[in-house]
Formats: sequence, C-alpha cells, structure tokens
Amino acid sequence: MLINPSAQPLSLRDRIVQSPLLTAGLALVTGGLIGGATAFGPLYAIAGLLALFVATAILASVQAGLIAALAVATIIPFGTLPFKAIITPNFLTLVLVALNAVWFLRSLARSDAYDVRFGSLGLSLIGFLGLTLFSLVLGAHGLPDPQTLHNYVKFVLGVICYFTVINCVRDRATARLIVRTLIIVGGISALIGLILWVLPDATALQLLVALGRIGYPTGGRVLRYVEDDPNGLERAIGFGVDPNSFGGMLALVAVLTLTQLAAPRPILPRWMLAMIGGVQVLTLLLTFSRAALFGLIIAAAFLATVRYRRLWRHMLAGSLLGAVLLFGLGYADEFINRVLSGVQFRDQAQQMRLDEYANAIAIIRRYPVFGIGFGQAPDLDLSAGVSSIYLAIGQRMGLVGLAVFLGLVALWFTRSLRILPALDEEASSWLLGCQGAIVAALAVGLADHYFFNIEFSHMAALFWATIGLGSAIEWLINDPQPVPSSVSVLSE
Repeated sequence: MLINPSAQPLSLRDRIVQSPLLTAGLALVTGGLIGGATAFGPLYAIAGLLALFVATAILASVQAGLIAALAVATIIPFGTLPFKAIITPNFLTLVLVALNAVWFLRSLARSDAYDVRFGSLGLSLIGFLGLTLFSLVLGAHGLPDPQTLHNYVKFVLGVICYFTVINCVRDRATARLIVRTLIIVGGISALIGLILWVLPDATALQLLVALGRIGYPTGGRVLRYVEDDPNGLERAIGFGVDPNSFGGMLALVAVLTLTQLAAPRPILPRWMLAMIGGVQVLTLLLTFSRAALFGLIIAAAFLATVRYRRLWRHMLAGSLLGAVLLFGLGYADEFINRVLSGVQFRDQAQQMRLDEYANAIAIIRRYPVFGIGFGQAPDLDLSAGVSSIYLAIGQRMGLVGLAVFLGLVALWFTRSLRILPALDEEASSWLLGCQGAIVAALAVGLADHYFFNIEFSHMAALFWATIGLGSAIEWLINDPQPVPSSVSVLSE
C-alpha cells in the first residue's frame, strides 16, 4: 500500500465523522425511524428516538437516570411500551432496571471509589423484602399467577429505589439536583392534572384515551367523579389514573416544595417555589382526596413544629387562597360537605372503607402471622384489599410484616432526627423535606393503600426513594467531598 508522506493526519472531528461505527449507528437510527413511522406513525417514531436518547443518557450518568425515574413515576407512571410482548414492561420498570444496572456495574468496575452502600436500613429492608416474597409464595401455594408475579416484581423494584438513591446520590450537588427534580416534576404533573380538569370533559377524555396505545385505560372510568356521578364534581387525576393515588403523590411532593419555601436558603427562587407549590396544592384540592388533604396538613404541622414556624403563616395564607379559589369556582359548599361527610363516615365511600376495615381485621385474625399473600383471599367469605397501608400490610404479610415495616420507618426517623442538628442549614432543609414527605405519606396511608399496593409500584418507588434520599443526605456529614456521581460506566 502506498502512503503519501505529505498527507496531514486526520483531526479528531474528521475521524469521528468518517467512523464506520457512527455510519452504522446513523443507519440503524434512520432505519428505525422509517420503520417506526411506517408501523406506528411519526409520533411514535419520534417517541422511540427520544427513548433512545434517554437510554443513552442513563448509561452515561446516574443523575440522568434518577431524573428519568422520578419524572416517569410522577408524570406518566402507567406508561408502557406501545406493543405487546411476552410481558409488557412499563417505562418506570425499564428505567429502574437500567439505572440499577449502571450503578451496580460502576461499583464492580471501580469498587475502590464507589462502594456499595446499604444505609442504616439496608439489611432490615432486605429482610422486609424477604418477608414479602415469603408471603407471596405462601399465599399462592408456591405458584403465583403471572399477573400477580409481574406486579410483585415492579413493586420490589420500587422498594429497591432506597438502594438506588443512596448509591447514586453521593455528593451535595446530586442531592440538590434530586430535591429540585422532585419539586419540578411534581409541579409538572400537578399542572397536567389542573389543565385536564379545566378542559371540557369530552376533550380531556379524548386526550386520556389517546394514551391507550401506551397502556392507559380506554374504557370504563377514565374520567373520575365524586361518588362516581358524572353529573357531580370532576376529580383531578392527571396521568395518574386514580384521583386518590394522584392526590397522595401530590401530598408527598408538595411537602418538599413547602419546606423549601420556608427554608432560609431555598433550592429555587421563592417566587418559583410559590407558583409550583400553589399549583400542587390547588390540584391536590381538586382531587377531592380527603386522605391526601389531611396528609398534607399533618406534614405541614410536623414541619412547623420541628423547625419552620413560618409555615404556620404559609398554611394560613394557603388556606385562605384555597378558600377564595373554591368559592370563586363555586365548589366551596360541595368541598366542605365532602370533608365533613368523610370525617363523620356518612358518605358511601367512607361506609365502604368501614366494611373494608372490618374485612381486613377479620383476615388478620385468621392469618395473623404471615397473612394471605398478594393474591385473592383464600376464604370465600372474605375479600382482599383495604384502603389503609397498615391494614393492607397486616392482611398481606401478617403482623410480622407490619411490625417490620413500622420498625423500619421508626428506625429511619430516629436516626434522621438525631443527625439533623449536625447538618448545615441547606442540607437540613432537604432532610426535613424528606421527613415531612414521609409523614404525609404515612398520614395518607391511614385511609389509602397506594404506597403499599403492587399495582401502583410508582407510589412505592416514590416512598422508598424519598427515604433513600434522606439517608443519602445523612452521608453529607461523613463524606462531604465524595467522587462525582455522574461518571459514565462506559468510560470506567
């Protein structure tokens, strides 16, 4: 082969442009776009390209993976792949699997710099997951049905978010990013719920049914109303399918927003936090979820008592603003009557809850140790399912599982409250926000079960990710300058 000695060496840019790997990659992307546009239409082809970019970002940075997971869990939690397979994983499952693979492989490749962290709850939480598996197998007599097993795996991925977060959030910048992300994606989800609620029912229904291609319901109760009366009050649902679970999610993220609004060094400008928090609280009110409302109030009272006295003023101002808006919209009487009827257990929903509570207590009495598992009740005179995470854990996993869950939560609160005074003002506001968010979730759980429901794995993911974030913030005391967490696995 003849070599021209006068030829200039190629620059890095020219080598990249002439790379056969790049050519092959562009050909695959082009072919995928053309094929996707032909099979599903241009919108799904563009969505596929976006998914490709998201997947690449997750492989390049655990921060991108965390942002993607939180965005999916809050904004579009039930989205699935637009085609049928042996199983049809949802977006959250795919993101969490990829993210967990990235941080775990990073730990294997650079164990000297990235140790695997278990946190204060790690071993106990693994034991809790072991109990869930034991109850699953025991209740199904060794062979769970495919749908229950599929939902259980998604639920486990949600619980594992505790380990995901503490192994990905290793420095102050990442902790700040994740708190900011939770507030913003929660605001986006609330805004979507508010827009859908404001739109005419026919238009909102058409938009929601259009999501049927990615796993959302297309029939039955797509839009939701108080007492299931289409002529009554419409309830805000966003893309959360159920107004009560949507309200519970908003309660969790709204507490984080309110905490930063009261903090001396907020993570976002106060005017922005006020706008986001206002949209979150207003949309929460429009879900007409009494459990979510009381959860938010209890969490705000907790924060105001522990640290931020000024939250009492924010709560008063927010209550006045909410009252003005409800009166202005003409829903004040209906809202007040719904709250009062709920407290007095006079309406149909509350009467059904009382029946569920009695049924759950009967199950716990018959199966007190390990419960009935995650399938149907084994006795014909009983039915599984109850609107309370505590009774739900009791009937699914028995009193042993309930005791372990309460012990985990108590251990986390005890440790985080003890560490709180040692943190600086900024980090302590993040930890307080996590504490308040979990208080809201636990209060919501008195009358709703979504934070422990294998069919709502995104709620379990948000619950345990928040606890994991609080545990990761604790590390800022002992490890103030760790290795940056955005290094690519491929480069290591």
